[in-house]
Amino acid sequence: MKIAFLGLGKMGLPMARRLLEAGHQLTVWNRTPGRAESLAAAGARLAATPAAAAHGAEAVLTMLFDDAAHEEVLFGSGGGPAPNASSGGVLAALRPGALHIALSTISVALSQRLTAEHAGRRQLFVAAPVFGRPNVADEGRLWIVAAGAEEAIASARPLLEPLARGISVIAKEPAQAHALKLGGNFLISTMIHSLSESFVYAAGQGIEPGLFLETVNGALFQSPFYAAYGKVMLNPPREPGATIELGAKDLRLLREAAAARATSLSLADNLAGIFAEAQQAGLAGEDWAVGLYRMAERRGSAARNL
Repeated sequence: MKIAFLGLGKMGLPMARRLLEAGHQLTVWNRTPGRAESLAAAGARLAATPAAAAHGAEAVLTMLFDDAAHEEVLFGSGGGPAPNASSGGVLAALRPGALHIALSTISVALSQRLTAEHAGRRQLFVAAPVFGRPNVADEGRLWIVAAGAEEAIASARPLLEPLARGISVIAKEPAQAHALKLGGNFLISTMIHSLSESFVYAAGQGIEPGLFLETVNGALFQSPFYAAYGKVMLNPPREPGATIELGAKDLRLLREAAAARATSLSLADNLAGIFAEAQQAGLAGEDWAVGLYRMAERRGSAARNL
């Protein structure tokens, strides 16, 4: 297929590479053009603007940071409806019948807005947020949560399969896929936080945290997820995967979605305070798991010093 891929960050770059290796005709755009050099060397075409990348494409895949980035890229400058392709908006440049796959974790409200915008333009829309860190994306072993009309899902599958070890199609309403992804990321944050405090507790009892994790995970959870995140926390990577800033953003979107349905989440509210404290402490760019562990150590030390 003739496709455009917008956003070549830590997740987007390996995903775009896998699509190129799968034989698709790939045009790419990134705010920092240098990120696209390796793809260009492998045969991808570089576009100067998001709209130029989308022009003539059968499908556009977006892997951008947050709602604001999506609004700027999709709707044009200022985030309002883009009347024509020259305004820079991808939606205006995308032809009727073309497909947009939203791979990022975005708000439920923006997903709902995109559903309505695409319907009005007679374009197909699939929400397909992904679970997995950059190394998993590089291996093509992401888990994708997809939602959209049957026709849109059928069109999206050939583009999603090279990226994933599994695809869960959960609904016809795209926003439900983004809602589920936010709930999954909330579980990741709560798991990291509880594991962090358990490590602090174990260290305070003279037990090596790695031994604590190996024993408890073997006895209770038998979870490769616990093992993988525990390894990251105890052996911080040179380059962070997801960051504290990203985790805080996703938690905010979860709480907004919950509030829109009059749902109270006390643990999410408490975690929001910890994320805010971490950002104030200068850890916004730290790895999500490592940063929460450092916050647990700081809070544990503060309690001992009272």
